[in-house]
Amino acid sequence: MNFKKIILALTFISTQFAFSQEGIAVYSDYLSDNYYLLHPSMAGASSCDKVRLTARKQWFGSNDAPSLQTLSYNGSLGESGKSGLGVILFSDKNGYHSQKGGKVTYAHHIMFSRSTTDLNQLSFGLSAGLVQNQLDETSFDLNDFDPIIAGVLQKASYLNVDFGASYNFLDFYAHATVKNALFQSRDIYTEYESDNLRKYLFSVGYTFGDSKKLLWEPSVLFQLTDRTKEKALDVNLKVYKAVDFGKIWAALSYRRSFDGSQYVDGTELKNQYLQYITPIVGVNYKKFMFAYTYSNVTGKVKYDTGGYHQITLGFDFGCKKERYDCNCPALN
Repeated sequence: MNFKKIILALTFISTQFAFSQEGIAVYSDYLSDNYYLLHPSMAGASSCDKVRLTARKQWFGSNDAPSLQTLSYNGSLGESGKSGLGVILFSDKNGYHSQKGGKVTYAHHIMFSRSTTDLNQLSFGLSAGLVQNQLDETSFDLNDFDPIIAGVLQKASYLNVDFGASYNFLDFYAHATVKNALFQSRDIYTEYESDNLRKYLFSVGYTFGDSKKLLWEPSVLFQLTDRTKEKALDVNLKVYKAVDFGKIWAALSYRRSFDGSQYVDGTELKNQYLQYITPIVGVNYKKFMFAYTYSNVTGKVKYDTGGYHQITLGFDFGCKKERYDCNCPALN
């Protein structure tokens, strides 16, 4: 293996580590009626209690390909709906590297409006979670001596917290969240690992149209990684169609990073930016929800031609008889 290939391999591996250790990575789950997975302030904000199960797989047909599963619940506490509770469990595996963890969330909702006819709600949420990282070296060839390989299953656990706020006003919403707010040492791969996994998320959206025909929901999500100063923006459009048994909907998301990597194209030095195109389709049948998500990386330099597939299953229960009088699918 020549020097350039070594550098490319190390770059790819270090990128995977960065994502595999931050807890649940920021994908497009929130567009599958799952805003709580990103924003703790949305726990119990909806008029229904919600259970969501997701299964994400990359590169079908490849052994040990990256995969992620999450199970989440969030609902309101008591009749007033002023407090919400949430729980998230997840398992993330990428080859020899994996992580498992869970979060517990408490949210408080302040309703400024006098009734559900003029939604005006400010919410605050705090999640505390435990994550365990694992590096499985048991199948490594110990005859090829390497002082940092022990041939065992290495484990490291750490605690962290997420916190944030949400504002829902009629058909408009905004969220701000800090993920992994605490600096925590893990040191499972190297003693030089950064203790800072903090990430900032900001999202806004607006829904308009006729609830009996078509609803349109444009939105954006901005994320900033504190340690590396990496920035990315999601631009989304989601459309809902009411039907007799519930509703059908579809979404299209485009993600682009602000930070490019250089590569040589012939004799020309060029920059490439991380870009995802993600179509999503879903259906709400009475109290059940199903969604399929496909993400594809664009650009001239790609690890392979495979995409990311995700299935989301949901169930709503304990719904309030009186819903908010607004075009606000995340709450209704």
